[in-house]
Amino acid sequence: MDRSFATTLAVGSSLANRTGAWRTERPEYVHRIAPCGTACPAFEDPQAWLYAAEAGEYETAWRTLVERNPFPAVMGRVCYHPCQTACNRSFLDEAVGINAVERFLGDLALEQGWVLPEAGEPTGRRVLVVGAGPAGLSAAYHLRRLGHEVTVRDGGHEPGGMMRYGIPTYRLPRDVLDGEVARIVATGVRIETDTPVTDAEAALAEGWDAVFLAVGAQLGRRAYVPAGEAARILDAVTLLHDVAEGARPVLGRRVLVYGGGNTAVDAARTARRLGATESVIVYRRTRDRMPAHDDEVAQALDEGIQVRWLSTVAHADAGVVRVERMELDESGFPQPTGELEDLEADTLVLAVGQEADLALVAGVPGVEVVDGVVQVDGNLMTGRPGLFAGGDATPTERSVTVGIGHGARAARAIDAYLGGPGVTPTTSPVAPNARPTATVVTYDLLNPWYYADAPHAVRPRLETARRTSGFEEVVQGLTTDTALFEARRCLSCGSCFECDNCYGVCPDDAVIKLGPGGRYEIDLDYCKGCGLCAAECPAGAIEMVAEPT
Repeated sequence: MDRSFATTLAVGSSLANRTGAWRTERPEYVHRIAPCGTACPAFEDPQAWLYAAEAGEYETAWRTLVERNPFPAVMGRVCYHPCQTACNRSFLDEAVGINAVERFLGDLALEQGWVLPEAGEPTGRRVLVVGAGPAGLSAAYHLRRLGHEVTVRDGGHEPGGMMRYGIPTYRLPRDVLDGEVARIVATGVRIETDTPVTDAEAALAEGWDAVFLAVGAQLGRRAYVPAGEAARILDAVTLLHDVAEGARPVLGRRVLVYGGGNTAVDAARTARRLGATESVIVYRRTRDRMPAHDDEVAQALDEGIQVRWLSTVAHADAGVVRVERMELDESGFPQPTGELEDLEADTLVLAVGQEADLALVAGVPGVEVVDGVVQVDGNLMTGRPGLFAGGDATPTERSVTVGIGHGARAARAIDAYLGGPGVTPTTSPVAPNARPTATVVTYDLLNPWYYADAPHAVRPRLETARRTSGFEEVVQGLTTDTALFEARRCLSCGSCFECDNCYGVCPDDAVIKLGPGGRYEIDLDYCKGCGLCAAECPAGAIEMVAEPT
């Protein structure tokens, strides 16, 4: 009898046990892009530092975070967290409280005295940064890490820009800001306050190898409001600036704020803390069209701030402001109705927008200013070689987070202009044994069956009665336990977190564990390509690809 078939498939023989030849597809471990990172204007990779935080390795998490952003304690308070809007967990129950964990790490770093990475090897290059706000200080930090000598000049008494002079202390305590600025100074950045730069061309002529303009939008936009001679009208930006410097303007008992952005909300809430018993926001559109962040509006309403929706200021006089009711047309634009009403008001505060003071670039060859902002190329350089600009001075969304991101971009671009690689050093972890992809992980690529519902941890807040009596911080931070819980809610979208699912479900024992931190590899001699591992991966970190022909 011919026994060749039985002999060939004898137990222990290679052909009997190696089933990989049956495959038409093979699994590959991949490292996809988490949506939270793509949504961050400061180029953070929240998944990377959450991975360390959920293991309780808080200093590692903080160090991973500050590779991209030197202001975690500030950002954890004032950022409007677009990362959470993009978070896949929102489709399961609620988005991960990324912003809350960031603040926890930032506060812990200040408490523990953790220091930023040291400056890189000296390059001999000198860079001047104009403006000590978020964009300027971020650029200075990253430029120092690249080895350049950096001086920051600012016209204010203290560094911080609009972080200090535009955001009230009940949102951002000054000791927090001071602590994070001091860490940047400790890396070797020189900050010269009370030193305004009035001529960018003259600054370049001083011998700097590059100049970065990071002047904030610290001028209130002018608006024509018909008013009597006795009307008391203030600018919201000036009001917030004066309060930040310790002044307590007398606004009277009834204050009306005209505008719908975050500055308007801050001005109204500040007025309450300065003693106003009635603080009213007048806004031309409806709440769903209000540019102010919804959480800030909700806090204002909790504090007794009133809002007159679909209203505009028609005239101001001593003790009274006349408002006109508006209605939205089909395009959503407010149209006057002719219906007028007089409101008692001791002070009218205008919060209708902000502008950057760009007098310093007037007449600089190659620099183009359009609609009140400096035009720059993809590398944030103006038409004048060596002169870069970013943040509020350029066409972009105006926020602290965007400014910090612009600073990081500018540092890379300036470094490349000066002959460097244009890459800021980073230690953000990349999964070993995984093929990086450009795919952003959507919820449908995950297997949420393995995740239990776990609503996010809520940051406590001051009771309403205490808020308006002073400028004490309203929103409090997470505890160690709640921060750990929140970090562990991260789904690790697109990145293996060694859950062992693939190892446990493989019917051929073809998944090999490589030890803690090493993840896994596939033994292709035995993998049949059934796809169970890919189907059961919670994070979408395994992809089935066609078998090579």
